[in-house]
Amino acid sequence: MSMRRLPSLLKRFTAVAALSIVLGPLMPLNVGAASIVIPVSVSGSAYGKRFVDWSGEWWQFVLALPISENPLVDVTGEKCAVGQRGPVWFLMGSLGTDPVTRTCSIPEGTALFFPVINFVDINGSTQTADELRAEIAPCLDAVTQLLVEIDGQPVEKLSRARLKARAFDVTLPPGGFFGPGTYSPAVDDGFYVMLKPLQPGNHTIHIQAARGGCPLAPGPFSQDITYRLTVVPVSLK
Repeated sequence: MSMRRLPSLLKRFTAVAALSIVLGPLMPLNVGAASIVIPVSVSGSAYGKRFVDWSGEWWQFVLALPISENPLVDVTGEKCAVGQRGPVWFLMGSLGTDPVTRTCSIPEGTALFFPVINFVDINGSTQTADELRAEIAPCLDAVTQLLVEIDGQPVEKLSRARLKARAFDVTLPPGGFFGPGTYSPAVDDGFYVMLKPLQPGNHTIHIQAARGGCPLAPGPFSQDITYRLTVVPVSLK
């Protein structure tokens, strides 16, 4: 695999994802958050993969897409279905601190996996996975706020949902966040949520997160993201 030194400002990314889903044009479907949340843990798994692998796959998905089509950069939801497939779809965060509202549709029967706040570090020279982990850990240790609400119902115990992905590689296309090629190792650290498939209709999920400064990313960072998502009934008969 090719190895390239990454520009220091492009080497690390922080992201927060929030989803707003509203059932019915006028009346939202109110569901208890506990009934649809799959508890995330370091040793747990869902849909055939360990959570520590899902978090790595989230970054592989994001970084494999060019910026022009990337749902992480999209602020309207227009790109939310780009590259999505299989039983689990990834919800995006934002690279900035301004509030973001996205509106999009997903097929019935689709689970959702997304970060509340996360950080990736990618080797651009000779760093090991352990060295990369040591760089980003203080940024997640500095988290001061974690909030996820599904149809107005809070998700509890988010502080227990911190994942440190196993080392993985990333392959970037032309027009990506930095030069095309394959880079390794990469590591992720963050707080994540996985939701069971939501009922057809509209729902609202709101996510907020904040952290203090850390050596790798001085200064405070916060996110406030909402998705308006319609779960579309699917017929295979």
